[in-house]
Amino acid sequence: MFDLECVDVTKRFGPLTAVAGVSLNVPRGSFFSILGPSGCGKTTLMRMIAGFEEPTSGDIRLKGQSVVNTPPNKRNVKMVFQHLALFPMMTVGENIAYGLRCRGESRAECERKVKAVLARVGLPDAADKQVTQLSGGQKQRVAIARCMVLEPDVLLLDEPLGALDLKLREHMKIELKLLQHQFETTFLYITHDQSEALVMSDQVAVMNAGRFEQVGTPQELYHRPTSGFVAGFVGDSNRWPGRAGERRGEHQLVELADGTRIIARAGEAVSPGDEVEVFVRPESLRLAGDDGDEERNRIAGTLENLLFNGANSRLLVNTAVGLIEVDGRAAADGLSAPETGSRVAIDWLPERTWCFRRKGAA
Repeated sequence: MFDLECVDVTKRFGPLTAVAGVSLNVPRGSFFSILGPSGCGKTTLMRMIAGFEEPTSGDIRLKGQSVVNTPPNKRNVKMVFQHLALFPMMTVGENIAYGLRCRGESRAECERKVKAVLARVGLPDAADKQVTQLSGGQKQRVAIARCMVLEPDVLLLDEPLGALDLKLREHMKIELKLLQHQFETTFLYITHDQSEALVMSDQVAVMNAGRFEQVGTPQELYHRPTSGFVAGFVGDSNRWPGRAGERRGEHQLVELADGTRIIARAGEAVSPGDEVEVFVRPESLRLAGDDGDEERNRIAGTLENLLFNGANSRLLVNTAVGLIEVDGRAAADGLSAPETGSRVAIDWLPERTWCFRRKGAA
């Protein structure tokens, strides 16, 4: 069922532990992403899977077979690097055929396979072009074609969109997802960009300080985070300090710094008196009317500004707990927005509020 398995994998460099007891199962034919900040260990983990590093302990399996101590050229894994590493002195066809020629395949067979794979990546007439003649998106497709022509069990992608401009990067997210579906090959993608991971992936592992904080679908990570790190790193969130009060089943009474009391979902074991952090996404907040709803949390403040960004527009509301970003789509047309400086109230559902024990709190 799994093309790739990591079992309690650890990697140490002297006193530094770069990867600490990581386990994952990547289902066959899926798009799996590892998401995390720079220095979290995701590239080290990918290099161990590719065979460029060996784990200090633990096991790595491809299609159920351990590949620990197996050299990279003996693993049926291919890798697309951030800077693609295409050969500029070769044509597109020669780049793609390079691995086939190294395997000793005939010229006719190389030409047949190159033609077939170029058709699948949408570049049927590019074989004789020079790499320097290609756009950034076309180079991405050639790099993938060069790997896919070798029919790997797993394709590793190391932040391959990082060097592209914003518009092309947005386009290539969709292209990569469609290509993965077309080839039906397992893709393992590492990135620090949450949008890339959420848009393309069937499952995402959020990595922090060498460990996985949470593994799940993009929807699970976004709507049901299990740690403060995931709640703050995946998507945009308002973040406030507070102190835990009475526990009410799955909910927790929290007193914010200004004395405001709200009800939140407790995402991990929180005890009365604990210092906590509360997370609420801007799209969960709305400008409230004069009639308060007792079932919703509520904070008053002053409208500071409208940050216009189309469907991602935000209202900035200055409150006693700091600036709060509120979904501004309804006000983005400029017709229904309150005047800057006016007093407003915002409210939201307790179910859309997450509370976690503050890291480092006694």
